[in-house]
Amino acid sequence: MFNDVLIAEYGQCPPDCRACEEACRERLGRSSAGIQSVHLSEMDFHGVVMCKQCSSPACAQVCPTRAITRNGGVVRINQERCVGCGLCILACDSAGVFYDRESKKALTCEMCDSNPPCVEACPHGLLSLVQTKKIRESLGEELVSHGVPQCQGCTEELALRLALRVFGKETFVFTGPGCSAPVISATYNGGFLKVPTFTCRMTNMPAVMTGVKRLYRNLGKEIRCVGFAGDGMTADVGFQSLSGAAERGENLIYICLDNEAYMNTGIQRSGTTPRFSWTTTTPVGEKVRGKQREPKNMPLLMAFHGISYVATATVGFPEDFVKKLSKAKAVKNGMAYLHVLVPCPTGWRASPSEAIELSRLAVETGYFPLWEYENEVFSFTYQPGRLKPLVRFTERMGRFRHLTKEELEELSAITQKRLEVIQRLIMGEKCLFEDFTSPGSKKSLTA
Repeated sequence: MFNDVLIAEYGQCPPDCRACEEACRERLGRSSAGIQSVHLSEMDFHGVVMCKQCSSPACAQVCPTRAITRNGGVVRINQERCVGCGLCILACDSAGVFYDRESKKALTCEMCDSNPPCVEACPHGLLSLVQTKKIRESLGEELVSHGVPQCQGCTEELALRLALRVFGKETFVFTGPGCSAPVISATYNGGFLKVPTFTCRMTNMPAVMTGVKRLYRNLGKEIRCVGFAGDGMTADVGFQSLSGAAERGENLIYICLDNEAYMNTGIQRSGTTPRFSWTTTTPVGEKVRGKQREPKNMPLLMAFHGISYVATATVGFPEDFVKKLSKAKAVKNGMAYLHVLVPCPTGWRASPSEAIELSRLAVETGYFPLWEYENEVFSFTYQPGRLKPLVRFTERMGRFRHLTKEELEELSAITQKRLEVIQRLIMGEKCLFEDFTSPGSKKSLTA
């Protein structure tokens, strides 16, 4: 079940700002607030702490008077039953429960009926409320089995589940060799999906999808053909078939699940593998420092085909992802292409528990901006209040842990350049070919 959640840009507050805290106190009419600022100048840390709305809150488990409950996805403290013992404060591992000295009772954020004044009061845009009502309304029946053979922490599984809950049963799913194939095609009768599936070769999935789509059309039935493919199958081996289907205006939905390497066959580099990244075919040594080329910008290449809809997405921002899946579902004339970043803990050499956090950091550092191309117009669908340093993203992965200061600066420059290209396209400015790759032709491209 999705629940509304209050999100703060951790540790990004300006020194001594307490605007959110003051707004909360005013709303509650109390001397204490349900959100509190933390300013540690000696550690150069300035941020806020608040209730994380745990699904199984430890504070409720230790409360001797059962004053703490979780109703409607919100942790609440019954002030009449609270005796101010403080056990909940000790039990909370996120420091989200506070003690109000005036009333001598515990206090926490109760979301203000999904209209918290702290969000509007923040002058720096570092607080946001993610409302999930539209997400819940967009999701249908679960069409993927509860047990699937994916690696621990795999975000492809979540992306596939969300997509099929949006698309519904009137969907024919296609795939090819890659990490998603064991779930979609399975290895026994019946498989893991409750919709028809077909496994293609790496080189021909869009062509096969086209044939099936036209077959059903000739039989007088319109079906939704959705293809899931990895970055290698999309950017490298199968690009010719994808480009041809896009040029022909085929009414297909193509979803690239990009984990930035050929993870299924041994973590080899692909066209979307970032510069300096370690893979088994781009090792790190004294002379060779990971991959030496910049990654191919697949979503931008698809947008320049002039197809109906193109978007980037990640499971770290599910409300944005679901909205884009719904837009792709609504396309009736032409192709819809979604490029979804799916962190691979195994291939990225990261902790499985941090997969979602990596999805969010990729966006919040500008490494993977969220944008869409619709009706020949580029636009951002989410912009962080302030970009976090790229090192916050790279330091969590073994594939980047070897980076020197100079290499990190170069990778940051590449990230900034790719972000600026999208910004200029959104503003309608001209871009040179060298803005997309290395200096070369002066051929101009316009949005």
